[in-house]
Amino acid sequence: MQYNTTREKLIKPEYGRHIQKMVQHAMKLSSKEERTKCAKAIVSFLVQSNNVSAKNIEEAEKKYWNQIHIISDFKLDVDSKYPLPEMEKLAEKPKKLSYPIRNIQFSFYGLSIEKMIKKAIETTDEKEKQSIVCMTANHMKKAYLSFNKDSVDNKTILSHLKILSKGQLSVPEDFDFIESKSVNKNKKPIYKKKFKKRK
Repeated sequence: MQYNTTREKLIKPEYGRHIQKMVQHAMKLSSKEERTKCAKAIVSFLVQSNNVSAKNIEEAEKKYWNQIHIISDFKLDVDSKYPLPEMEKLAEKPKKLSYPIRNIQFSFYGLSIEKMIKKAIETTDEKEKQSIVCMTANHMKKAYLSFNKDSVDNKTILSHLKILSKGQLSVPEDFDFIESKSVNKNKKPIYKKKFKKRK
């Protein structure tokens, strides 16, 4: 029995050993015409086995031709309608993504609350503004309670609203906050697995 650890290292493991052997066979063919014909057959096989849609065939063929050249260590001399891939570009590492750094003052409220506050500040219609403020205040209370809190003083929410809006927003005097118990009632209970003590 032959184990994979004793076999030749796979250049492209995702394509399997049989594709590598097919490429190696193509490299051994004496004429360029035969090598090209064999390489085209390998590309065609990859396109069919990966169920490439008709509209993506061009892109897939280019990709597979590149993979064949990589597997052959760029030693496969064939005629292809696609240019030989540049080794330098293939070796290039992808650029690091720049993640937006946001300084959220109260992490348990999240970015959505800050956006709602910003929207309320920018709203010119007073009636609509009050509606957004009241909705935001209740969402703040829900967010606060979901942060593993059993209850919260409404004055705390009002204080945070004032801080986050830089004193630009306030709820009407007759505003009634959502009750804490109604929020907690909808929270999913956390079940802890009980383990039996070994004797």
